[in-house]
Amino acid sequence: MSLLSIEHVTKRYRRGRLERVAVRDISLDIEPGELVAVWGARSSGRSTLLRLAAGIESPEEGSVSFEGRDLTRWRNRMLGRRIGYCHTSFPSVQRCLVVEHVAAGLLAQRVSPKQAWRRGQEMLLRVGAERCAWLECHELDGAEVARVAIASALVAAPGLLVIDEPTSGVDELARDPLLGLLRSIANDGTAVLMSAGDAQGLSGVDRAYTIDSGELQLQSTQARVVPLRRAESGAHRR
Repeated sequence: MSLLSIEHVTKRYRRGRLERVAVRDISLDIEPGELVAVWGARSSGRSTLLRLAAGIESPEEGSVSFEGRDLTRWRNRMLGRRIGYCHTSFPSVQRCLVVEHVAAGLLAQRVSPKQAWRRGQEMLLRVGAERCAWLECHELDGAEVARVAIASALVAAPGLLVIDEPTSGVDELARDPLLGLLRSIANDGTAVLMSAGDAQGLSGVDRAYTIDSGELQLQSTQARVVPLRRAESGAHRR
């Protein structure tokens, strides 16, 4: 049984009489500790696929299961707990301290403030953003925002981290260290599913897929930016 299993999923959006197929008959399995990237242009379906994988949206056809459970039925127990979905931006009006932002997910689960803050500080240290703990969210630069967002998603110790275009808005010199952080998270056993808007975002991944007009294809090994860091096991769906 795979950690995440997406089986023949299709998702459509309708506006009046118009219909757009965002994701078309996609199948994908992800195992614990894998770093998987989906590469595509904007409006290719990559963000929709990630929202389906996280349980934020439900498919119209096919199924998405996590740890053997249907995400359509179990999303409220999985999202924010066993699945961490990562936004790499904050509302411009957000004025809370970074450590408060990271701890908020645990506070919502009725963890004591002391434990939540301690865990928040641990996660900021894990992602290399411990210096940001006592800053306000609006004071962060692009790379710091991304690292804090990852810390927020990891605070509940999920089995899967889903992150949409982690290097967006990040200075070019800070991109490789950020991708290295995601690689290390996967190496520690948390599966990572991410999207990328350019080839640089594929650095260090186990598998890279391209998506175009909602159709997913496994990218050839030769097209990857760097050699695989982990051996692929078993046959994977396209």
